[in-house]
Amino acid sequence: MVSSKPTIVLVHGAFADGSGFNAVARRLVADGYPVVAAPNPLRGLAFDAAQVRALLDSIEGPIVLVGHSYGGAVISTAAVGNAQVKALVYLAAFVPETGESAQSLVEKFPGSTVGESLKPVPLPDGQVDLYIDPAVFHPHFAADVSAEEATLYSITQRPAAGAALGEPAAGPQAWHTIPNYNLISDADRIIPPAAQEFMAQRSGARVQVVEGASHMVFVSRPGATVALIETAAQEQAPSE
Repeated sequence: MVSSKPTIVLVHGAFADGSGFNAVARRLVADGYPVVAAPNPLRGLAFDAAQVRALLDSIEGPIVLVGHSYGGAVISTAAVGNAQVKALVYLAAFVPETGESAQSLVEKFPGSTVGESLKPVPLPDGQVDLYIDPAVFHPHFAADVSAEEATLYSITQRPAAGAALGEPAAGPQAWHTIPNYNLISDADRIIPPAAQEFMAQRSGARVQVVEGASHMVFVSRPGATVALIETAAQEQAPSE
């Protein structure tokens, strides 16, 4: 039977993979939502957005598109021109304007530890893959997640190409025309809360602030995360 509820598409950011959404996906599925965790290649903003767009085009019916961190930049491009995407939900995420990159936005306000946290790995083609140094993953990236969980996430993290984080958003951004919601983690040491608030205000988002939350707010606070996603779904793509 085809669900009358919109499909929730979850897009992870850099230094992560879709498994980080397990607790969120479990709750959404229990509430009757179809859920897809999109693989984000983390190779370049335009390339990654094209991969996510192709996945969106394969889904029937309304979509609520969710992005964490760099995944926010990806969904802002991927959703452009797709009438099925009824809402965008940003989780401690980048919400760029045309010409802005994740790197330029994180440097716009003080307080980020991302520069000192990165561990570069040079590649044979001259490019560089970036990881979060496991030694600081817990305090810098996931402070409100247990030390054991943070260690596992640091082990299984996927690298982002250095070029991806520095690539500016091109073309129109979907948040100009699609209703958007923003979960702000107010103890974030990767994207400063002031930067998150600036982007959320600029996009006209409905905002929910999660006090004491780290950059991995969707892992540490799955209940708050699901509540905002379901609010977006109910307001923008109500069940028939």
